[in-house]
Amino acid sequence: MDAQGRGRADNIDPADQWVLNPATGEYELRLNPSPPQSAVPGPRRSSAPGAQGAAAGRRGVPAGKEQAHETAPAPTVPGPRRRRGAPAQEPQPPGRRGRRPEKKKSRTKKVLMWTGGTMAFVLVGVGTAGYLIFKHLEGNVTTTDVGSAAKDGFSKDEAFNILVIGTDKRTGAGNEGYGDKGSVGHADTNILLHVAKDRTNATALSIPRDLIVNIPDCPTKQPDGSTKVIPGSSKVRFNESLGQDGRDPGCTMRTVKEITGISPDHFMMADFNAVKTLTSAVGGVEVCLKHAVNDKDSHLNLPAGSSKIEGEQALAFVRTRHSFGNHGDLDRIKVQQQFLSSLMRKMASSDTLTNPVKLYDLADAATKSLTVDTGIGKASTLKDVALELRKVPTKNITFLTVPVLDNPDDGPVHKTVIVNQSQAPQVFDAIGSDVSFTEVKKKQQQAKDAQAARLKGTRSAAAEVRVRILNGGAKAGAAQETLTWLQNQQGVLKSENGSNAPEKLARTTLEYAPDQAAQARELAALMGLPGSALKPGESVTNSQGLPAMTLTLGKDYKGAGVSLTAPQKAPTVEGQHTADKVQCAS
Repeated sequence: MDAQGRGRADNIDPADQWVLNPATGEYELRLNPSPPQSAVPGPRRSSAPGAQGAAAGRRGVPAGKEQAHETAPAPTVPGPRRRRGAPAQEPQPPGRRGRRPEKKKSRTKKVLMWTGGTMAFVLVGVGTAGYLIFKHLEGNVTTTDVGSAAKDGFSKDEAFNILVIGTDKRTGAGNEGYGDKGSVGHADTNILLHVAKDRTNATALSIPRDLIVNIPDCPTKQPDGSTKVIPGSSKVRFNESLGQDGRDPGCTMRTVKEITGISPDHFMMADFNAVKTLTSAVGGVEVCLKHAVNDKDSHLNLPAGSSKIEGEQALAFVRTRHSFGNHGDLDRIKVQQQFLSSLMRKMASSDTLTNPVKLYDLADAATKSLTVDTGIGKASTLKDVALELRKVPTKNITFLTVPVLDNPDDGPVHKTVIVNQSQAPQVFDAIGSDVSFTEVKKKQQQAKDAQAARLKGTRSAAAEVRVRILNGGAKAGAAQETLTWLQNQQGVLKSENGSNAPEKLARTTLEYAPDQAAQARELAALMGLPGSALKPGESVTNSQGLPAMTLTLGKDYKGAGVSLTAPQKAPTVEGQHTADKVQCAS
């Protein structure tokens, strides 16, 4: 029941029923019962257990001293006169007689929002007491089962990758005139969002829709529950990874992995309405133009300098191509990234977020345009993702685009692009290795220094290294491939294939006993293992009954002889910028 229904409408803002719990850092819904009506005017004292202590806390009296303070009876003060039948007035606290009580302002919980072109993803962390709200928001969200393309669930203790997809499908009221009339919903705008394990930073990698790629075979769930494998395509635009031939977002996720080597854990997809509803909900977003724009195709008409846009105008802004740069998709991506940065800054400081009721209205509108995979479709999981995202400061969120070159097969008019193989692999490696593109203070630097110290010291000869190799999530045949490489090219003759590990691991590990440390350092040097891969423990017995180390190849395995040591620093990419910087589109 709300405040009005409880007879407490006066001076009660519904937003104030959501109270920040300092112990948990989350909002909780508190509906305090009305005090009993009294026929006797004047102050009343509760006799409920703990009431005196609570009152003491409100007046600043230390707990435990309230009883001594209250032993002397308070003087009787006649209450104000009132008309017959009027309700008794609440007593005023000392020093505030006759004044309306002050309302405490709700503290803002940071919420991370993204929207660009034809997509948006919104997650709102309200708190465990907001479970029913999240169940309602969950009902707004459409879920799609993409099978093995997405992880089942979400880990709060690991880095994660979310593929944000915006389609050009003309769904939603008022969108009939946008995009390709006959589009089945291609991947028009695409951002691979990587959030670091320690939550100090994040990277948003834009993937051009006109990037020429090879789309792999794609198993897709059918309405009757069966699975259909859609054949892959060679040398086609990236945007065909969705919608074309019945491909689902899982096909787009697989295509991203094919290009970058990075596996998206989950996806979020939205339509045209997301941009319109989100920008209107926050009261508009500030954008900046170096020159005036009057685009007949997108219908964007703005003067040079700063402007506040929302709704249809915001959608026109992120869809405009012919008025920026070389009139191509790459320049539109830059504009969209600038728009995203502005929206994020607005969301971090907007007055909308100081009011939980308005915050709910915003999330309610946004999630109606959202489709996610079943792995994160539950209310509790969406909340977990949101709470992890809000830990990342905007100054450490980097926007960049896949380094590309003009497609030489296009002829004189370049309409598509290809991956720049001299620059892109370093970018992909940095993201996949959880390396920040901004200078951040690592929370676990001391632990990392200790891990690096494991690589320092004497090393055994390769011929003295005795190790069993297990496949713990790497590609099929990885253990035998590594064994052959170690024996034939590195001289590690005392090695053997131990078959499959009992469980799959995200990262490759090397477990060794204390007296095998020198062997471990030698094998780490040969294979390019980081200090974090070395796990002091116990030795095992190999097939000859001799003590041996255990090398378990995880999902990060890249091939025999390919180093697993992460780069110390991410490369600099042309056009990259952080979300806290204000930029003007040109």
